[in-house]
Amino acid sequence: MANGIKLQFKQQGYQSDATQAVVDCFAGQTKGHRKEITERTELLVHEIFANKKFDLNDKELIKNVQALQKEQGLNTSKQLETLDGTPNFSIEMETGTGKTYVYTKSMFELNKKYGWSKFIIMVPSVAIREGVHKSLEITADHFQDLYGKKIRFSIYNTQNKSNIVNIKSFANTANIEVLIMNYQAFNAKKKDKEIRGESARKIYQKLDALQSERPIDIISRARPILIIDEPQRFGKSESLFKEFNPLCVLRYSATHKKDKKYNEVYRLDAIDAYNQKLVKKIKVKGIEVLGNSGTNSYLFLDAVNIHPKRYPTASLEFEIKQKTGIKKVLRKITETDNLLNLSNELKQYQGFIVKEINGLHNTVSFTNGITIGVGQSIGEVDEQHIRRIQIRETIKSHIEKERALFDEGIKVLSLFFIDEVVKYRDYEQADEKGEYARVFEEEYKLAIAERDFFDDKYNQYLEEHKTEEIHKGYFSVDKKGKLVDSISKTKSEKQDSTDISAYDLIMKNKERLLSFDEPTRFIFSHSALREGWDNPNVFQICTLKHSQAEDNKRQEIGRGLRISVKCRGEDKGTRMDVATLEDDFFDVNTLTVIASESYDSFSKKLQKETVESLSDRPVILTLEALVDRVLTNEKGQQLTFTNQSAVDLIFQFREQAYIDKDDKITDKLVKAIEEDTVELPTELVPFKASVCELMQKIHTTANFQASADGKADNIDISDFKPNANFAKKEFQDLWNKIKIKTVYEVDFSDEELIKNSVSKIDKKLSVKKVIVHITEGEQKKNIDESGLKSGDSMVKTKDITEKADSLLGAVKYDLIGEIAKEARLNRKTVAAILQKIRADTFHQFKVNPESFIKEVSKIINDEKATTLINNIVYSKTDNTYEDKIFTVNNFKGSLNSNILEVKKHVYDYLKTDSKIEREFAKELEIGEVLVYSKLPNDFKIPTPVGNYNPDWAIVFDTDKFKYVYFIAETKGSMESMQLREIEKKKIDYAKKHFEALGHSDIKFDVISTYDDLINKVLM
Repeated sequence: MANGIKLQFKQQGYQSDATQAVVDCFAGQTKGHRKEITERTELLVHEIFANKKFDLNDKELIKNVQALQKEQGLNTSKQLETLDGTPNFSIEMETGTGKTYVYTKSMFELNKKYGWSKFIIMVPSVAIREGVHKSLEITADHFQDLYGKKIRFSIYNTQNKSNIVNIKSFANTANIEVLIMNYQAFNAKKKDKEIRGESARKIYQKLDALQSERPIDIISRARPILIIDEPQRFGKSESLFKEFNPLCVLRYSATHKKDKKYNEVYRLDAIDAYNQKLVKKIKVKGIEVLGNSGTNSYLFLDAVNIHPKRYPTASLEFEIKQKTGIKKVLRKITETDNLLNLSNELKQYQGFIVKEINGLHNTVSFTNGITIGVGQSIGEVDEQHIRRIQIRETIKSHIEKERALFDEGIKVLSLFFIDEVVKYRDYEQADEKGEYARVFEEEYKLAIAERDFFDDKYNQYLEEHKTEEIHKGYFSVDKKGKLVDSISKTKSEKQDSTDISAYDLIMKNKERLLSFDEPTRFIFSHSALREGWDNPNVFQICTLKHSQAEDNKRQEIGRGLRISVKCRGEDKGTRMDVATLEDDFFDVNTLTVIASESYDSFSKKLQKETVESLSDRPVILTLEALVDRVLTNEKGQQLTFTNQSAVDLIFQFREQAYIDKDDKITDKLVKAIEEDTVELPTELVPFKASVCELMQKIHTTANFQASADGKADNIDISDFKPNANFAKKEFQDLWNKIKIKTVYEVDFSDEELIKNSVSKIDKKLSVKKVIVHITEGEQKKNIDESGLKSGDSMVKTKDITEKADSLLGAVKYDLIGEIAKEARLNRKTVAAILQKIRADTFHQFKVNPESFIKEVSKIINDEKATTLINNIVYSKTDNTYEDKIFTVNNFKGSLNSNILEVKKHVYDYLKTDSKIEREFAKELEIGEVLVYSKLPNDFKIPTPVGNYNPDWAIVFDTDKFKYVYFIAETKGSMESMQLREIEKKKIDYAKKHFEALGHSDIKFDVISTYDDLINKVLM
């Protein structure tokens, strides 16, 4: 049996932000237990361990919430929104970004800060319940390293006698106790005091094992915090939350219902997740059946193939008459081919002579007037064959991805969803293979038949296991050990599979599936099991069933959105995130969906679902998008948009044509932001960066596309090599000068960093002030047991609201250690900085320790970066980049979108990443340029803030330029300000690198247009 991969976890900034937002909802709450009651009576021992009640009133809670909302640009709640009197707080996180991790971290933080330790995670299905349980298992060691303790968690299940113990200890221990519960476990309806629902009855019944107490009473006495996973799925069951006597309710979802988005305090939606590169990019391969188009002649156009040295060809499936009968085959065709001849004289193909193979539009036209597009089929085609095409396309995408990632140590998995087990495992057949299993094995063998094109190591990997071993079914298992369909048992559960056995298999094998020793690479599972679990290395998802109107496309892709992990090597188990992959992130992290409908149909549904989930994000610049929004600048100063300042901005932007008549952001404003030339009203100038970031979000939302067309790629070259331009003497002269590798050293004293950091901290440090509500009280003269139980034994004597002088409380902080970790400095240096800052500056630590640590670390990091740039020295080495980095494996793209056919480039085709790059390349083609190259991704300059890959290497062909050779960086699309700041630092370091190479005829600079380039070359 294969060894599993132990997944590695690290703290992500956005996950910490989401956690902190929840913690900050309760700023001002004090930590502690009511220990004064321990000597009163044993009956109330549970009160020691129950979550302490709020010290804050509703006004103080809503102030905290509103402050969080204004900082993040969220809709501001007018009052504290409650459900049955209990405060509810909403956290929006896109699927695949780790919301389970976030609410697990939040439990630790709420315990650390406020002492709360009783939590119930409520989920809408067995699927999600099992997924949450698995997540808590695999993150336990990670969180123990962070917090020095573990959560004690269990699934609520009164059918299992051992779980009765868990219910008892939930309320009566000092541990962080967590119950995981699907809502069917408590969703019994009450009528005339009679409780219905077999599975839900016991929570409301007195049980002998609990000394005749009801589970609900034991749980409710602990005053738990309810964590609701996917609350939009609970429906009327929400009305039963009050039975648990919750302290508050935290609601986590990617798709909250509009009218149930209570007090939203954090948002990471589909756009944020994609732009921050926290999830995979989605590509869709659609299969479209057009009908007979006036003919019974079957055709399916699989691909249009373009190659620089040959005329276009097409991969076309049609029928051929063979000795054994008529069979559908996939063949490459060229212009003037006659399908009548190729089909061995099948009369149905009379008149089907290939007139044109159009690489621009991805179509094939015939002399009889019929035109077919890639991914389309015409003529008589049954559902079985459509499924075969889907399976074939999935295998094809899988092998392409697998070849590309094999040497990187990333295992590739593909997932098929089917609606009947018999289609995979048919016990009526001698070999027990269902239709889809049989088709899969046939198509897989055909796909790998041309193994001569694969490299030796990958070939060896393919040969290690038989075809029968590389696919596996994950389904429910009956008592006889046979696979069975996942079918709900009750009407109330008709949308949810209750088959624990299927999830048990999937969850237990999650890490094992990531091992290269495990032969399984293709997974078949029931379409009812499409939630609650995922595997980060699923790169293809294929649903082998009819697409129906109620199908949720976002749910369909959800099992494969998570960022992939490395499966081989010393760092196996680590995420292949943007910090690791940098510019190659989406080259690796792309999920391909093989749909049973056209791309247009699938993408429109996905786009609609995504846009609906983004309803709170403005797409035009209106007063509503601005008023009450808080801007914060680098100095920590804040400005809140009033109605007047919002009107002034919109009026000025209209005058400058930054927005059009419909208030949509124009390309002129986009360009002005990229070139840092935006003009603003005077009062907004100090907040320029915040205004630009807001405009960026509005523009991005209006132009967001949820998926790309996987069939649009008509350039697909497995081994793309440079052309004759690469060998030109002029380009080789440039390449020989810049291919030398460098190393850097930084020589600066700690004293310099300490001095600069102290100065900046004293000038700039501003921690978040918190409003605290202070209530004093004393015991009544006479108390009894009923008073203790009801909480009426105390009487208020004083009620004060004021700004907090200190939030330090009982929490112990390793201040030096925390800052040393965040700033990556030794403790000695951090201690020296803290000792030298002013006393009034240091006092801010007591006001808000968390904010103090965060802001001081940020200032030190900024100073460190500045000090590094001023003191860094690059030196040439004897090592060079090899020419082979110009060979591109699996060069793919579309002439319609991101590929240009070029003449002066070192390749015959150029792939561009943005509109700016595309226009710039067109100018290079007609300008005074002899030869140029978009530098390969493997050409990377080392810097202290990550590797840097310049865009262009350009050689001019006249003698009027001062710089014959130019290394250029074109400004990209509107990325976040944070990323742009990092990019600026990398560019500063790159200038030092090129200076170290010592060639006066080479210039490196940032440009935005061809005219900009010429001006800098002439300087």
